[in-house]
Amino acid sequence: MTASSLGALAGNFRQERPKQGIAAICSAHPLVLRAAIAHAVRAGTTVLIEATCNQVNHLGGYTGMLPADFAALVHAIAAEEGLPRARILLGGDHLGPNPWRKQDAESAMREAEAMVTAYVAAGFTKIHLDASMGCAGEPDGLDDETTAHRAARLAAAAEAAALEHGVTLPVYIIGTEVPPPGGADHALSAIEPTGANAAKTTIDIHRRVFEVAGLSDAFARVIALVVQPGVEFGNENVIVYDRAKAASLSEVLAQAPQFVFEAHSTDYQGRPPLRQLVEDGFSILKVGPELTFALREALYALDLIATDLIEGYGDRPLYHAMEAVMLSEPGDWNRHYGGTPAQKRLQRHYSYSDRIRYYWAKPAAQAAVEQLFKALAGQVVPVTLLRQHMPQRLDLAGQAFDPASVAQAAVERVVEDYHAACHGGDDI
Repeated sequence: MTASSLGALAGNFRQERPKQGIAAICSAHPLVLRAAIAHAVRAGTTVLIEATCNQVNHLGGYTGMLPADFAALVHAIAAEEGLPRARILLGGDHLGPNPWRKQDAESAMREAEAMVTAYVAAGFTKIHLDASMGCAGEPDGLDDETTAHRAARLAAAAEAAALEHGVTLPVYIIGTEVPPPGGADHALSAIEPTGANAAKTTIDIHRRVFEVAGLSDAFARVIALVVQPGVEFGNENVIVYDRAKAASLSEVLAQAPQFVFEAHSTDYQGRPPLRQLVEDGFSILKVGPELTFALREALYALDLIATDLIEGYGDRPLYHAMEAVMLSEPGDWNRHYGGTPAQKRLQRHYSYSDRIRYYWAKPAAQAAVEQLFKALAGQVVPVTLLRQHMPQRLDLAGQAFDPASVAQAAVERVVEDYHAACHGGDDI
């Protein structure tokens, strides 16, 4: 699948046996990006990598990167790994007024237009138009009509940017039932799929609004609708896909041949549910926190190995460095975690929502990871110690250790789950 064929997902869904899909890798962590790109090299596939409105925007986002900076980072890693640019798709996720929701709608929309312009100018070819969340003085969730008008306004900005900069006209994702980025903040018992009528109404209203705005050509490049298939994860539990509950929703695609569905919050589902999602028309599977969760698992296991193996390394210095940086800057986790101090501590480090991912770019965190990698580089780890802290990697016993590649491999195992689900692998 190339950039020019991303828009053919709907046709592929109807024609291909087995059904095909694509994973959207949503992360700005360099090790995660490298893992996804390295997997694409080995598998001979295209990789779709997405940045979110909060991570990366025209003002820098929480990573400090502009869209052009993020694109340059991805392309630099791809060049090092030997992946041609033609096999890289860049997407912008939740592009809309969300980062500026505390402002009035007009001010927030002007910022969103500037952000979308920057994304398209930087070569992002898949644009998720997300204007579903209210701004100051508005309800949290907006109606289809308001959302569609704002999405059309953002699409107009994207079209103008593509023409001005001579880049590929983007494909678009629309939808009003958009899960909160990063998963839910509370324990979940059930999630109801989007209603079939609601999905059809969203498509119809967007089509009409785009046509009235003179954006029929842009609407012809809307390839997917974000819906809720009934999957989600909270801090401590996961709601697994139940295809029977989503059957009527999947049937909508028979009446909308232009579209497939995009499923958010598919993290932690595992291969069989992911494969069922693809087979049922959820051809774009978003994954983010599970990737950095796997990375954190590996880094903490390496931290324990180094603690036990290397005299003078200290008692889990990486863990303690992350605890210190999160306590000193609680803004990215304190509204999302609750309970006793002990429960909050566990969530800071081990929650499925993985809000620790916001802190890996902090200087203290980077220094601690560098110290860990330096300490373990070239070490020979006894098999008994691997059994204790990393039992899935007993193959590493008796050889010189490369901790960065071990951490990367942990992420690649998640990427491989999505690859198998999207391409109908035998091991589902």
